[in-house]
Amino acid sequence: MMHFDNSWTRDLPGTFLRLDPAVAPDPVLLVWNEVLARDLGLEVSRDEATRWFSGAEVPAGAEPAALAYAGHQFGGFSPQLGDGRAHLLGEVLGPDGRRWDIQLKGSGRTPFSRGGDGRAAVGPMLREYLISEAMAALGVPTTRSLAVVATGEAVWREEGRLPGAVLARVAASHIRVGTFEFYSARSEVDKLRAVMEYTIARHYPGAEGALGLFDAVVAGQARLVAQWMGLGFVHGVMNTDNMALSGETIDYGPCAFLDAYAPGTVFSSIDRRGRYAFANQPGIMAWNLSRLAEALLPFIDSDEARAVDIANARLDGIAGVFRAEWLAVMRRKLGLLGEEPGDEALIDDLLPAMVGRDWTLTFRRGFEGLGDWRARWLERVGEGWEARLAAANPAVIPRNHIVEAALQAATVGDMEPFQALLAAVRDPFGPEAGREGFVLPPPEGLAPYVTFCGT
Repeated sequence: MMHFDNSWTRDLPGTFLRLDPAVAPDPVLLVWNEVLARDLGLEVSRDEATRWFSGAEVPAGAEPAALAYAGHQFGGFSPQLGDGRAHLLGEVLGPDGRRWDIQLKGSGRTPFSRGGDGRAAVGPMLREYLISEAMAALGVPTTRSLAVVATGEAVWREEGRLPGAVLARVAASHIRVGTFEFYSARSEVDKLRAVMEYTIARHYPGAEGALGLFDAVVAGQARLVAQWMGLGFVHGVMNTDNMALSGETIDYGPCAFLDAYAPGTVFSSIDRRGRYAFANQPGIMAWNLSRLAEALLPFIDSDEARAVDIANARLDGIAGVFRAEWLAVMRRKLGLLGEEPGDEALIDDLLPAMVGRDWTLTFRRGFEGLGDWRARWLERVGEGWEARLAAANPAVIPRNHIVEAALQAATVGDMEPFQALLAAVRDPFGPEAGREGFVLPPPEGLAPYVTFCGT
């Protein structure tokens, strides 16, 4: 059973549309996350998972809804986006009392679909399951995946006819920067205030008002993006509707991990100008947070000019907050104990020396081949660094060429490569021996990796 407590639909009237997901005609459970279900205190059989997480049956107590939000997409503002292919079933309380959203993705059209089919294909849903599980194992705050269920229906994409699927996503919430933008753009101050107070109560109960909320979100996002960067992760679509105020990574459409390091790396097929390139992510984070600050202005100060000045002062501090988080991530990845005056220069000098080298294995294997920089690092790091590097740096990440091969196999019905890769990424810090196929970089000569949003 799942015991729902639907605070969003209870406490925030007028911010969602009530409707059931589409019924999957022939659902087949492809992946079921029993460990996550147990951690959430859910008692769900595989048969129930197949029915409930495909849309074939709405579980008792659920109140399916599509949430409204707006968003800046590649810098351009869309005043109405919303859940165009997703349905929030409701919220469950874990054994520790924490509240979790259970959402279906790819579950059919809603009034927010904007002409889309509301569906999803097997490949992109398995990608989200795989990468979110990898991120969780790597210690990065992330939404999670309970299940992927094939629907028995086909969807049509650029690649042609593909098997359809629904993903069951678990999130601390689906409150986005774009949620605030939606009501701000409409000057619906009462709803905006209600969403702000709800967000504070749900995620940051110690925060005092709009500024307290903003500071907490800044801290969480700076920590999150620093962790992404430390792993060579490129989110790929850092639109404001994909920035969750909970501080979790959300939306794994065109994401990927670096193989060879290059700061301008872009994987997304639609990011032709490199807006969301690897090295641009901290700046985009700050840009998105500026949009949140704009939405919060009515609650910062009744005098608009003073509210802008206060908000700008907070925005000016974001770079320093991120810098502190980045240095903390890098000190750990370098195996440094404590803080010394020369650490920042050592860290800053590393990335230019790493261009063209494999991001993951360079850290894992002690910066072999980095000559003068490595000599400086060895002088600083001290004894026992091998164990510290192994504990801080993964041997296994979801290598792009392996991910693609697994998803292609799954699309034609062969789940074995996916299951093998899933097992490997769930043990990222384990030994390399015996897992070389998941550890080593791609063979030379492969075309640049390109990802797609899956819609």
